[in-house]
Amino acid sequence: MATARNRFRVYYGPEAEAPAAVKQRQPAPQTVTMPMGEILPLLADAVNSRRTWLQDFADDQITISSDLYEVILAYQHHIRPGA
Repeated sequence: MATARNRFRVYYGPEAEAPAAVKQRQPAPQTVTMPMGEILPLLADAVNSRRTWLQDFADDQITISSDLYEVILAYQHHIRPGA
């Protein structure tokens, strides 16, 4: 049994990496900037497919440009029943 214990060790990562290099790594960004043209088809497909993961983000805040906001408001007014 004693030989089996000696074979297993805890892996702490690459030994060549210096501790200072680990401290210099930046954390993953909390936000990502990307063109709407890349994300809209994916979101539209997720909505049309009724993907449940969309509900996980229902309360998330997003930032949009003021001109897009104005277009969305106008569109929202246009699609209302009786408008």
